[in-house]
Amino acid sequence: MAGTNNIVVAEHICKSYVGVQALSDVSITIKEGEIKCLAGENGCGKSTFVKIIAGVENATSGTIRINGREMTKHSAKDAINEGIQVIFQDLSLFGAMSVAENIAMNKLVKEGKPLTNDREIKRIAKEALDLIGVDIPLDAQIQELSIANRQLIAICRALTLDAKLLFMDEPTTALTKNEVDRLLEIVLGLKARNIAIVFISHKLDEVMRIADSITVIRDGHKIGDFDAAEIDAAKLAYYMTGRQVDYQHYHRDDAAEASLLEVRNLTKKGNYEDISLNLRKGDILGLTGLLGAGRTELAFSIFGMNRPDSGEIFVEGKKVTINDPDDAIDLGIGLVPEERATQGLFLSKSVNENVAAAILKRLKGFMGNINSGKSRDLAKEAIGQFRIKVYDEDTVVSTLSGGNQQKALIARWAASKPKIFILDTPTVGIDIGSKAEIYEYIQKFAAEGMGIILISDEVEEIVANCNRVIVMFNGRKVKEYTEEEMLSPDIKEQINSLVESGKTAGKEEAS
Repeated sequence: MAGTNNIVVAEHICKSYVGVQALSDVSITIKEGEIKCLAGENGCGKSTFVKIIAGVENATSGTIRINGREMTKHSAKDAINEGIQVIFQDLSLFGAMSVAENIAMNKLVKEGKPLTNDREIKRIAKEALDLIGVDIPLDAQIQELSIANRQLIAICRALTLDAKLLFMDEPTTALTKNEVDRLLEIVLGLKARNIAIVFISHKLDEVMRIADSITVIRDGHKIGDFDAAEIDAAKLAYYMTGRQVDYQHYHRDDAAEASLLEVRNLTKKGNYEDISLNLRKGDILGLTGLLGAGRTELAFSIFGMNRPDSGEIFVEGKKVTINDPDDAIDLGIGLVPEERATQGLFLSKSVNENVAAAILKRLKGFMGNINSGKSRDLAKEAIGQFRIKVYDEDTVVSTLSGGNQQKALIARWAASKPKIFILDTPTVGIDIGSKAEIYEYIQKFAAEGMGIILISDEVEEIVANCNRVIVMFNGRKVKEYTEEEMLSPDIKEQINSLVESGKTAGKEEAS
């Protein structure tokens, strides 16, 4: 149960930028020992609210009281002194520094103590790790740790500064199910010590598991405060989007059995071993399994970015050699990579330039120059078709929400009209409204005859969209579910169980 004392009381908060009203009359109270979910689609104003409370930005109007003190105009330092800590998605850790140094540095700086006392650094770090019941080597470098352990280091760093309120922004995005379970247990432990948590996540199942209360923001307006025990995921999705969100199950109608893509016994040492698969027109073939199963590495090999050591690839029955992405594109293969910001998009470029990037050869006119008219027409068509929320085609991609960035990336590859389309975790970090739209596009592509490989660790996503599924573990293919098996009423439970017990299944198959 949450305490009775209020840590934050924000009333009638408004925030406007040039031409944009980010928040309109938003009032939110956060109590000690409360786990509150801040829910809403990308771009709804959640991050703006967090930045205002954290002192990174000031509200245009409204009042804020922290621990009973009015602090409407305050700095990040003021917020930290009041026990407000934010763990952003990038975690802001120093990769080349040790676990102990990352945990202790901010505390030492705040207290004006030397940064060279190794014994004091390790004492502070060990006390913080003990608080959450975690044992991580103090001398390990951050860059050597898993994402899950980096999350824990960021939590420990906040605890050294006597955090009373911890904002966690999409903390489970890159975690396996077991790692998520572990993190949520630690969050519950923080609650037991009367620390308030504001949990921001698009994964509604996690929200429903952990939240005491949920505040929904839509288009900068607060829709309401809800007791988590009195609301279900369907109602929450409706409040977040303003519409009923349904994930339609996909069924392949194409009768053609000819192979678009066949992979035979593909192996890349250290990545994956002896993988075979077949993709037909209209297939949405799911690849799932725990993170590190080799799914992304396999996708990169098919796209010419990770040359295999052995095995064969066939496109439309013909054996091919794919040395680089240009070869893949010429064969009609498109790839939406997992890391859209670093591997997929040109963030500093416009929507126009990003959409055109996959078909520059087709846009070349006289003397080899890019036909700017065709490029703009293509971008305008993509903006309309994929409902990308932009001012115009010259809008810089980095200014878009995560969902709109992903739709721009999908639009780029759709413009190349691929025969084979690989989508690697295409909805990670994306709100439920944009997720439903992306599912709609994927299923439409398949219905029109495209062959799609969908990589995801969200089993619900796999079951909703795929007519066949391959489960991988530790670089090996554990099981392939047929179209008939995918129609089983408990298929989600079957796949979940296999994914979680993949280690055992993989050993059995190997033997």
